[in-house]
Amino acid sequence: MTAMRAVVWDGPGLPMTVEEVPTPRPEPGEVLVRVAATGVCHTDLHVIKGEVAFPAPGVLGHEVSGHVEELGPGVDGLTVGERVVGAFVMPCGSCRQCQAGRDDLCEPFFAENRLRGNLFDGTSRLTRADGSRLSMYSMAGLAEYAVVPATALAALPDQLPLEESAVLGCAAFTAYGALARAGTDLRGRSVAVVAVGGVGSSIIQFARHLGADPIIAVDVDDAKLGAARALGATVTVNSVTTDVRQAVLDATDGAGAEVVLEVLGRPGTVELGFSLLREGGRMVVVGIAAGDATAAIPITALVRRGMTITGSFGARTRRDLPEVVRLAAEGAFDVRRAVTRRFSLEDAPLAYELLDAGRIQGRAIVVMDATPA
Repeated sequence: MTAMRAVVWDGPGLPMTVEEVPTPRPEPGEVLVRVAATGVCHTDLHVIKGEVAFPAPGVLGHEVSGHVEELGPGVDGLTVGERVVGAFVMPCGSCRQCQAGRDDLCEPFFAENRLRGNLFDGTSRLTRADGSRLSMYSMAGLAEYAVVPATALAALPDQLPLEESAVLGCAAFTAYGALARAGTDLRGRSVAVVAVGGVGSSIIQFARHLGADPIIAVDVDDAKLGAARALGATVTVNSVTTDVRQAVLDATDGAGAEVVLEVLGRPGTVELGFSLLREGGRMVVVGIAAGDATAAIPITALVRRGMTITGSFGARTRRDLPEVVRLAAEGAFDVRRAVTRRFSLEDAPLAYELLDAGRIQGRAIVVMDATPA
């Protein structure tokens, strides 16, 4: 196929449109994936709204599932036709951080992809029909085909559904990485999750599997809190109607949560998350903030009470993505329950409008062969 459909973003405040663009081709170390589905994530929404800098025009979409269509030179371990999922952190595999096992800090990924919309060679694989360049956000998965570095792919076993498994590459992958950054065995430990959208609800699934107790879900939406309880939260707190700190103290015998995970990236929710910690507790900040937003943390409490704050952008792709897939295949993460809505490629702009309005619980996916609503 020489042409494909793709959702093109022309910049903040401009409507996204479905266009026919040339089908990309993989270069050395890359794989062309025939996309089955792409997840609808808040991080894309930050880009769409101009809250995170990214060069327009471009194609977004950073968690995909599909089939291997073509292998670039030098790619081993994958076969044409194989089912795969792709992670949003695409490590080069050879920089200083990748050699140290920190795929989540890959230098070329952040320098070229996140800042410039390129792959590792400093160029994009995408153009418009007129030949003008399109930026790629991760693999640019809001399209029928996507070029993905082989380092960012994992095989998908037959027992997992192809389309819903797209969410393994960000929602589940990010959740797994965040809990790993907690740095402790979670069995019997109290965990509070602030904001239970796609990633937050994924954290709840993994925390339940890892034996955390209690698991406290905090949000402003009762429907999301109900879904969180169904996924394993043992306590739910609506921060609009309830004193969250008191509710967490009540659920933890007055001590506070041992681990807090903040998944929205707003100053108020980061500050709220810190207030829920017990002495010696750790907060993992997962949410991406708009622009250069900052949060006020009480320094004396941080010091005297021996607390820790750490960030977690994602997991370590080459090691952790296969593990996330394995856990999902074993039932630790239910992709079918994680996905709550499906949209066609033509309806992808609507999906992000609904996400921005807070009207999507869990995770939505854009399915390439779905019929428009």
